[in-house]
Amino acid sequence: MSGENDQTPGSEEAIGESGDGIRGAALGSAPVPLSVLDLVTVGAGHTASGAVRTAVDIARTAERRGFHRYWVAEHHSMPGVASSSPAVLLVHLAAHTERIRLGSGGVMLPNHAPLVIAEQFGTLEAMAPGRVDLGLGRAPGTDGATAAALRRTERLNEGADDFPQQLAELTRFLDDSFPDGHPYAKIHAVPGPVQATSPGGVQSAHRPPLWLLGSSGFSARLAGSLGLPFAFAHHFSAANTVPALDLYRASFRPSEVLSEPYALIGVAALAAEEEHEARRQVLTGALSMVRLRTGRPGLVPSPEEAEAYRFNELERGFVDSWLGNVVHGTPDAVRQGLDELAKRTGADELMITANAHGGAARLRSYELIADAYGLPRG
Repeated sequence: MSGENDQTPGSEEAIGESGDGIRGAALGSAPVPLSVLDLVTVGAGHTASGAVRTAVDIARTAERRGFHRYWVAEHHSMPGVASSSPAVLLVHLAAHTERIRLGSGGVMLPNHAPLVIAEQFGTLEAMAPGRVDLGLGRAPGTDGATAAALRRTERLNEGADDFPQQLAELTRFLDDSFPDGHPYAKIHAVPGPVQATSPGGVQSAHRPPLWLLGSSGFSARLAGSLGLPFAFAHHFSAANTVPALDLYRASFRPSEVLSEPYALIGVAALAAEEEHEARRQVLTGALSMVRLRTGRPGLVPSPEEAEAYRFNELERGFVDSWLGNVVHGTPDAVRQGLDELAKRTGADELMITANAHGGAARLRSYELIADAYGLPRG
C-alpha cells in the first residue's frame, strides 16, 4: 500500500489507454479485452479460506497475463459461493495486486444503504487509486427470505422498484453533489471528494466508475439513458443477451462518462488440455445449479460426484441447456467459441467466469485461454 501522497504502483496503467478507467485494450489475438468474474466458489472437501486463497491466485494470474479487470459478485446464503461481501474481498485482493482493475460484478444496491456503498468504495479507491470499479445490480443475489433478512423488511419489491432513485442517491454521495437544501446536503461519504475541497485538501477527486449490471432489459435501458457502461449476465441469461445489448445501444445517450456505448458480457468458459476433462469440470457447475434451482444449494460437487449423479429427465434437460451456454473444451475450442460469441453479440469486452470444483482447474483454465490468445506471460 502507498503513502498518503503516493499512487499505488501501476495505478496509471490500470486506468487504461482511454483514460476513463472503463474501456480496455484487446491483447494478443483476442477480439476484445478479456476479464475475469469470480464467484469465489467453495468445493466439497475445501474451505472458504482456501477459496479466498484461490481468488488471490486467480487475480494475480489475471494481472500477469493481461486480463483487463477482475470482479467478484455478491451472493448470499449459498454454501458454495464465498463472495457475500465484495468490498471485504476487494480489500484483500487490492493488497495482493498492483495493476489490474478490481470491482464488483456486482454489489446488489437494494440490499444496502447508498451511503454505506459510497463509503466502502471510497475506501477501496483510497487503497487502490484509479483501479476500482463499482458494478451495481438490482436483484437481491439470493432467495426472498434471505433478502428480507438482509434488508430488514418484507417489502422486497421496494428495492427493485426504487432502484433508479437509489442509484441517483448513490451517485450524489460518490460525487458529493447534493444540492443546497437537500436533507443530505451536509452529509459526506468519506473517503471522497469532500476531502479535496476541504481546507488543505489534496485528496484526488477521482472516484470509481459506475457500471449497471443486468440479465434483462431494465438495467440495459437505464444504463443507456444515463450514458453508463453496461454488463450483461450472459452466463445465466443467454437468451436475453442480444436483445438486451440492442436495447442498451438504442437507449444510449452520451454522458460525461462515455461518448458511446460500452458493454461487456459475463461468459461461463473453461478450458482443459482434453475435451473430456473440460466436460467433467463444467458438469460440477451444472449439478450445483440443479441443486440451487431445486432449493438444495450446497458446496460445488467433485467431478466424480457429478459424473456419478443420476439426473432425472427434467434435470437432464436443464443440464443440457445450461452446458449449451458454457464455452468449454480444449483451448482452441474455447478460443473459437469466445471469438464467435464476441462476433455474434458485438460485446466490447468478455468477462470469463470459470466455475469448477477445484481451484487448480480454474487457474489452469485461465492460463490456457491466455495462451490460446497469445496474451503476455508477465
